[in-house]
Amino acid sequence: MPIAEANAPIEAPRGLAGVIVTETQLGDVRGREGFYHYRQYSAVELARTRTFEDVWYLMLHGALPDAAQLAAFRAETAALRPLPAAVRDALPALARAGALAGPLAGLRTALSLLGASAGFRPLYDIDADRRRADALATVAAVPTLLTALHRLAQGQQPVEPRPDLGHAANYLYMLTGEEPDPRRVRAIEAYLISTIDHGFNASTFTARVIASTGADLAACLVGAIGALSGPLHGGAPSRALDTLDAIGTPDRIDSWIRERVLRGERIMGFGHPVYRTEDPRSRMLRGIAEEFGGPLVEFAVQVESRAEVLLAELKPGRELHINVEFYAGVVMELCGLPREMFTPTFCAARVVGWSANILEQAEDSKIIRPAARYVGPPPPQPLPEVVPS
Repeated sequence: MPIAEANAPIEAPRGLAGVIVTETQLGDVRGREGFYHYRQYSAVELARTRTFEDVWYLMLHGALPDAAQLAAFRAETAALRPLPAAVRDALPALARAGALAGPLAGLRTALSLLGASAGFRPLYDIDADRRRADALATVAAVPTLLTALHRLAQGQQPVEPRPDLGHAANYLYMLTGEEPDPRRVRAIEAYLISTIDHGFNASTFTARVIASTGADLAACLVGAIGALSGPLHGGAPSRALDTLDAIGTPDRIDSWIRERVLRGERIMGFGHPVYRTEDPRSRMLRGIAEEFGGPLVEFAVQVESRAEVLLAELKPGRELHINVEFYAGVVMELCGLPREMFTPTFCAARVVGWSANILEQAEDSKIIRPAARYVGPPPPQPLPEVVPS
């Protein structure tokens, strides 16, 4: 192909919506069907029937583990949960500095320090086995970092990880310091599995862009976390729950929603850039919430029902259904997680998907380098004269 033709600009929709930028074996989101998958399996079915470690192994290796492989993988990853001394010693200062910003802010710095202290080298310079080792080390350490940063910010001491607990149970144990309730463990585990990966969302794409430069794995994850922290991405679970608090009672649902929609405000927990049906993650999480039952769940179902009717009336043709954040917030609240840990918990799951995407991207030596259309004043223009002072 001639160079001029190869470099000819291609028009793309705003936000790159629907643009295919690469090929992947990790999974896909089929928005019009309300379906998404990890590798060759339904993500929702995996969340309902498998452990977190099963799915983590699947994302890395392309197949579900047998009993022996799963036992070995659990032992391997559990051994990586404790933090290096240099990182552990820095956490109190990071927790104090990020007390208002929350654990994600501290996690970005902590991961940079973890990568440096562990000797992470650029992906470009290491082989697949070393990349995998770096990915396992970071994914295993993230829950330890997040829970330690949260507890330190609350004036409590971090809780050391337990190798005898599964990934989800250990996360709840380190967060609360108490023996985790099996029912809550299973609910959080299903949530974690359901949010491991979800197509080329903003944070995953960010991780892959950085990976395409050959940067080290920690750098890729720090960029992904920065993208996740935005309220239009992973920062919405607590905001969706705040919506329920703001509405307060069933008699205020209609007026509250109408008022905000007519003012052009977004209703957190509703609408998704890909799904044109109900988000399958929300369908699953609603079922988990309903198993717990109680006033919060009943109210959430009422708000969901009325909001969908009102949004269809006020925004015809938009297909605005609940997304994962709506019932994710409800489930995490029922399981006793503090709201400031909702998005960090999302991060503790998505780091598996990010690391799998980073490893896949590292196999391609082509840097991701799109173009932008310049729309400013026409250049070149003469420079104004410098007026002597």
